[in-house]
Formats: sequence, C-alpha cells, structure tokens
Amino acid sequence: MSDGVRAMWMRGGTSKGLYMLRGDLPAERAARDAFLLRALGSPDARQIDGLGGGDPLTSKIALVSRSDRPGIDIDYLFLQAVVDRPVIADTQNCGNILAGVAPFAIERGLVAATDGQTRVAIHMENSGQVAVATVDTPGGKVRYGGAAAISGVPGTAAPIPLLFRDTAGSTCGALLPTGRGADRIDGLACTLIDNGMPCVVLAAGDLGVSGYEEPATLEENGALKARLEAIRLQAGPMMNLGDVRGQTVPKMMLVAPPASGGSVSVRSFIPHRVHAAVGVLGAVSVAAACLVEDSPAKTVAVVGEGHHRIIGVEHPTGLTECVVVVGDDGKPVEAGMLRTARKLMDGVIFA
Repeated sequence: MSDGVRAMWMRGGTSKGLYMLRGDLPAERAARDAFLLRALGSPDARQIDGLGGGDPLTSKIALVSRSDRPGIDIDYLFLQAVVDRPVIADTQNCGNILAGVAPFAIERGLVAATDGQTRVAIHMENSGQVAVATVDTPGGKVRYGGAAAISGVPGTAAPIPLLFRDTAGSTCGALLPTGRGADRIDGLACTLIDNGMPCVVLAAGDLGVSGYEEPATLEENGALKARLEAIRLQAGPMMNLGDVRGQTVPKMMLVAPPASGGSVSVRSFIPHRVHAAVGVLGAVSVAAACLVEDSPAKTVAVVGEGHHRIIGVEHPTGLTECVVVVGDDGKPVEAGMLRTARKLMDGVIFA
C-alpha cells in the first residue's frame, strides 16, 4: 500500500487514534494488522516511526463502514495497537474512540446529516452492542466547537451524548458472569462485571494502597502489578474469557471512597499500564458495580436512589459522569455518558 490510505486523525474522548474506512484496508487480517502496526510505529516504546505517541491511549484505531443491519447506520470495529509488541487487539470496545465515529461517518458521507442534530446508531463489532450518538450538525455539517467540557481534555468542544444499549454482559454473557456480587480470588473480594467492558473491581485498601495515588506511582509498584496480574489471570476463565494472558481484558479497577464530590474513586489498570483517566466503558462498568450487592464498589460508593442514577466516577484527571438506568429488579438496563471529539488531521497515511 505504497500509495497510502486515506485516514483521519481524531481525538475521541480522552484518546486519540486513526479513523479509517474499513474497505480501504486489506481484507486479510495479517496484512491489515501489519499496515496498522507500521502506521502507528509499533512495536517500539516511543513509536518513533509512526503516529502513535508511545501510549496506549494514542495508539488506537477505528475501522468504520456503512451497516446493512436493520436500524443501524454504522458498523465500528475498534482495534488497539500494543505499543511495545507487534499486536493489534480486537478483544474490547473503546467508548472514547467511539465518540469520534459518528462525526467521521458523517464527514465521509456514510450518514446523511440533518440540519441541527444528527443521530447515528452504531453497531460495535467487538461486543455486538449498539450505541446511539447525537452530533451537532448545523446546516448539515459537523460542528466540533462547543461549550461541553470533559475531564482529561483541556478546553471545550461540541457535546456528543452516547447512549449504550444492552451493555450488560456484552462480552462475558452476563452482567455478573459468575452470578455473584463478589468472588474471592487470592483472598480478596472481587466483583467480576461486564457492563460494556469486562472488569475486575477491587477495594484499593485491600491491596495496601489508598486508591488516590498518581498513575506514575502505581506504575512503579511492581509488587502491586504482579498481584493484580495473578488475580486477572484467574478471573479470565471465571468471566468466560478463557486464557487472558494475551488479552487486554479484563481491566483491573481499584476503587476507593469519593474524594472530590463524586460517587466513587477509581484507578484503572488497562491491564498492565495505569490509565491516565478512565475508559468510558470501564467507568460504566464501575458505575454498575456501585449498585451491586456485596461489591467492594458498593461498599465505598456514595450513590442516590431511583431508576436514573447519576454516578460520578472520579479518576486521576477529574470526573466522568455516568447515567445508569435501573430496572425494577435493581439491575442496570441502559447506560450513557457525555463525550466530545475533535478532528485533528485529514489526509493520507503511509506505512
């Protein structure tokens, strides 16, 4: 592909990545992945020979195509380039990169914009679930500027509300794959949960940390990371994920009582690096855990009552507000949040 491939470089939520039309890349997976690794510069800690910024949060890809599914506008496949290994992973969603999918699809002509706002129904191929994004399109054109602010991103931009359908058990088959609010692994209470992102939720205090540390401090704690990885490897089969040694799920979530007016504080291992903020769907899963009986999250969280719960998930760079709709049985049935996105570059990428 020496002539290059058209691509858009976008910030979606608190991440950055390549947005591309799926049909512009090779259909054969090995050839596709080889191109994307070269484009982002993996494997290399600095990703010096590609666009990746030496960080998982800036090494992401959205492959987008028009959908032929009833009631769906766009199919979206999320891919994660591993920074220091020649791996393109497709085992998880990314709700941050999702924020840019609808604007990208409108700009590429896959969805016809309406004057004012345009709703785009997106099928997330990684998990089979559906999200509906609402994009500001005055005069039928995407507007990126606006007054919405999200934690982890300086300044403001146009709001992009995301509503997730049927998030519970999207990867693991059930909100609580083991059927229990808490399991004990290596003597610690863990909630194994999937409300859009498979996560293992633990109380930070049970691991000898406060849950308020800066990511760099936790990155340096080799004993903590080894213990979390041992728990993660045991949790994988329990969550119907099988052997997860080569996978980027489940994420490991350390929770603590809120410290800044939210509902719960979290430090997210994704799984071997500490997230500078928190992933969208990881936050949604933690928010759901705050409503689960016996969960370490419910023990430390401060949440309200009613069918619509606003759960503020505190993280190292601020607060992510999740809206969880609870059914009469007390279980989450819908979840959503506010994100923003911005087009950074539109051109041709070579690899």
